[in-house]
Amino acid sequence: MFTGLISSLGCVTRIDRSADGARFEIAADAAAELASGDSIAVNGVCLTTTEVDGGAFSAEVMNETLDRSTLHGVEPGDEVNLELPLRPVDRLGGHVVQGHVDGTGTVSAVQEDGFARRLVIAAPAEIVRYLVVKGSVAVDGVSLTVVAVGEGSFAVSLIPETLERTTLGRATIGHTVNLEVDILAKYVERLSA
Repeated sequence: MFTGLISSLGCVTRIDRSADGARFEIAADAAAELASGDSIAVNGVCLTTTEVDGGAFSAEVMNETLDRSTLHGVEPGDEVNLELPLRPVDRLGGHVVQGHVDGTGTVSAVQEDGFARRLVIAAPAEIVRYLVVKGSVAVDGVSLTVVAVGEGSFAVSLIPETLERTTLGRATIGHTVNLEVDILAKYVERLSA
């Protein structure tokens, strides 16, 4: 389980792709805290480390994950958001993020708003239906508050800290992002059906 508060950035150093999936190698300071078999969220996708070597770790990404997330388009040299899993003694500063990406969206507008920046993200109806103003959403693994919901899109506002510490600070129109809706919304829908 994660909180959506990104702990660091990593750099993809190698990707081995095959019909069976892909193996990512990522250089990151966070590797010092990992052991083989540990979980780590990469752009919001929960992966299991298969190898840790100095300042890098490796993880295998199955086809289901490649199909559902933006990891299929990641290339060596790309920066990625990283988050280590929540410890039972940590503060829950974001919201409950599982690292189980529901799908992807595309940045359709970038608007400066004082010291903040608003991103409008076009997303499929099956994702937008779970979003509410002032509710939570994970975008590339970053826990954010929804500030507007439209038909086929929603908006989030990024504070300077988020702009500086995550890849979302470099997001431009057309950028594809991983989306994970709040699990509570899914449970409420299931229980009321």
